[in-house]
Amino acid sequence: MRFFSLLLLLSTASLVHAQNGYESVIDAKSTALSAKLIEWRRHIHQNPELGNREFKTQEYIAAHLSRLGIEVQKMAKTAVVGILRGGKPGPVIALRADIDALPVKERVDVPYKSTVTADYQGNTVSVMHACGHDTHTSILMGAAEVLASMKKDIAGTVKFFFQPAEEGPPANEEGGAPLMIKEGAMDNPKVDAVFGLHIASGLEIGQIKYISGSMMASSDWFTIKVKGKQTHGSTPWTGIDPIVVGTQIINNLQTIVSRQQDLTVAPVVITVGKFHSGVRANIIPEEAELEGTIRTLDSKMQKDVHAKIRQVAQNVAEAWGAQVEVNIDTKTLVTYNDPALVAAMVPSLEKAAGKDRVSMGRWTTGAEDFSFFGERAPSFFFNLGGMPKGTDPSKAAPHHTPDFYIDDSMLDVGVKAFCNIVFDYKKRL
Repeated sequence: MRFFSLLLLLSTASLVHAQNGYESVIDAKSTALSAKLIEWRRHIHQNPELGNREFKTQEYIAAHLSRLGIEVQKMAKTAVVGILRGGKPGPVIALRADIDALPVKERVDVPYKSTVTADYQGNTVSVMHACGHDTHTSILMGAAEVLASMKKDIAGTVKFFFQPAEEGPPANEEGGAPLMIKEGAMDNPKVDAVFGLHIASGLEIGQIKYISGSMMASSDWFTIKVKGKQTHGSTPWTGIDPIVVGTQIINNLQTIVSRQQDLTVAPVVITVGKFHSGVRANIIPEEAELEGTIRTLDSKMQKDVHAKIRQVAQNVAEAWGAQVEVNIDTKTLVTYNDPALVAAMVPSLEKAAGKDRVSMGRWTTGAEDFSFFGERAPSFFFNLGGMPKGTDPSKAAPHHTPDFYIDDSMLDVGVKAFCNIVFDYKKRL
């Protein structure tokens, strides 16, 4: 009996040593990559490309993965999928980074500032990585390098998703996560779980925030076309004013939020961002067009809000004798973190950042097309801090703005998080 107890003790000690060994190797290798991570990130930052046009970025990533001996697949116009088959049998884990930039002119005076311009909807615009996708790409390139060097110890397969067009593809084009899924990114081999991260300009560097369940909102874009009856501005009673009808629709849309949804379940945001009508001050026009977005954090509420928007628009129009057409286009789903997966993998994040730097966050009404991957397999998406230490979060420039800034000195924390997730996934579930 004492022999078996001793054998069990030795086996347990050996296992603990092996597990701690992986953690320490990951930590050392990721830290050693810090300079490269910054170099890659700044190169990508200085050479940004818009969605579905990330041709040079695609080649840059593919060349890196090829050098590491990772199988490379190109798909979804400008996507790169890397496949790393471990030395032991096990699950298939996908790690995702988005690679596209935005039509924003950079105002931050840094040596690697973007001066790139490109065509966007027929106009020449400045292009900037104003949402941190350059950091995501660098982190995943780093994770690929670390994991490739530990290939023989990996149980299972790792798929690296470098995804284009997260901010949305150009008009009349497919793109982003839906197109990657359509072309088989989640299959052959089939993905068992998918993980992603997002840099946060208002969260201090080195910190990680996560949430279990709904994390980011769905994003639906709607267009409401109102058709009235054109007439002279001096005799409005001889026509049907689509501008007045449109304003009444806008006012009533807000009652869907304030009076018709249970906001103790989840928040709802309905925003009208465009209102176009008329060509002359003394003519009541025939038509008006409203465009806006819907944000929900509950899939049932999402469907209910869609139905109520159609109902409100129709009823208001009918009351005025106008006609209305409502179109709603779903851009993203609710980004949902599988609770069991979150509970199992939070310790991996704590290994990467330190237990005192990992904490629960709160949901956000921003949206992510990572959500489509989460429809096909359990998923976990978390935030990594990119705000310089000592900065007041309320003064940090928001994402998608010219002053957006990320401190890239601790990108290795993201690499460590991804790598620990890969090694911990099988044993924790």
